[in-house]
Amino acid sequence: MASFLIEGGHRLQGDITPQGAKNEALEVICATLLTSEAVHISNVPEIIDVLHLIELLRDLGVDVKREGKGEFVFRARDINPDYAHSEDFMHQCATLRGSVMLVGPLLARCGSAVLAKPGGDKIGRRRVDTHLYGMLQLGAKLDMDTENSRYTLSAERLHSADMILDEASVTGTANIIMAAVLAKGTTTIYNAACEPYIQQLCRMLNKMGAKISGISSNLLTIEGVDALNGADHKVSADIIEVGSFIGMSAMLGGGLTIRDICVSELGIIPKAFRRLGIQLELGSDYIRIPEQEHYQIETFLDGSFMTIDDAPWPGLTPDLLSVLIVVATQAKGTVLFHQKMFESRLFFVDRLIDMGAQIILCDPHRAVVAGLDNEHRLRARRMASPDIRAGIALLIAAMSAEGVSRIDNVEQIDRGYENIEERLNALGARITRV
Repeated sequence: MASFLIEGGHRLQGDITPQGAKNEALEVICATLLTSEAVHISNVPEIIDVLHLIELLRDLGVDVKREGKGEFVFRARDINPDYAHSEDFMHQCATLRGSVMLVGPLLARCGSAVLAKPGGDKIGRRRVDTHLYGMLQLGAKLDMDTENSRYTLSAERLHSADMILDEASVTGTANIIMAAVLAKGTTTIYNAACEPYIQQLCRMLNKMGAKISGISSNLLTIEGVDALNGADHKVSADIIEVGSFIGMSAMLGGGLTIRDICVSELGIIPKAFRRLGIQLELGSDYIRIPEQEHYQIETFLDGSFMTIDDAPWPGLTPDLLSVLIVVATQAKGTVLFHQKMFESRLFFVDRLIDMGAQIILCDPHRAVVAGLDNEHRLRARRMASPDIRAGIALLIAAMSAEGVSRIDNVEQIDRGYENIEERLNALGARITRV
């Protein structure tokens, strides 16, 4: 198990380019199972979760070639459907949340798929009902083994359906889209997730010959086709990493510029940081965060103190609430954070309280932060990373703290951020992996 030793208080300066989006990469890599032709994907983040999924595809019989840093060619000519029902496959899926999105492509292409209880962050209950209901409406038959949390789906050929999702699940929407592109007839999906990752998946599938309209809205129309062809696709910049860098620069920056991004795809993220008083200079493909000694949390127009909550896109992604909470600890003012989607994601604030942050955890979903206005720096502590997003938030806290902190279990951070210590050290941080 690896750990980070972080010497706090060092300013960050310079330019940084975000990695490719993890969530998008997981989706488009799963989609390569839908065709026997070659699919070339670039700007793939070579992080633990993505590399694990690539190995799963290799085990399924997909020919995978790495052509350079972040560049892969996938050719699913000879899929082994028997392996997709094996105990080894089930075990591998249990360690990777993104493996749930193999179900739609395997069901559409091979006529059967097994959905095992997926792994990933332990941040609360994460249902798979949306995935299963979507496949059932497309005509699949379901055999449930609830004792082992295993669901076997089968269909000779899927058919179209008009469906309203019970929740705007990103992975659920992606799974249903990938199943529907090869279904017979025209499918409509209402209350679909419309995050940038879903938009990029749809664009890649259309380049492969799918017929998807309504992209970027919550109503998708999919005209099924008989087969898909190959395509080239570039994974877009990771908006969660962009938000993480904004948070780091707010607390530690002497002037940091985030390059090679599409600012128009960030949605409400810049506004969320501005609500905490963070100054941002936006271009079409960059964000500059100038040096700022103090930042003051805004209030609402009636003078009541600010509330920041997560919501389905284009609302604020829950993946950035952890970072925003850390940034708020050194702001001037008070803010309520309401994390609606997962009941365990805010428990990491106990570590921030141990570091000297003024936070009241009201319940599993709400926390009030009273900012210290940089009058009292956080104190160094030894901590463990409970999940990817809390891990990066704790890293930001440690970088701003007085003294040397240690974060254990940094493999959790590695699941979402590639070579993070090397990239931050190049900007002035002092992080050592041990």
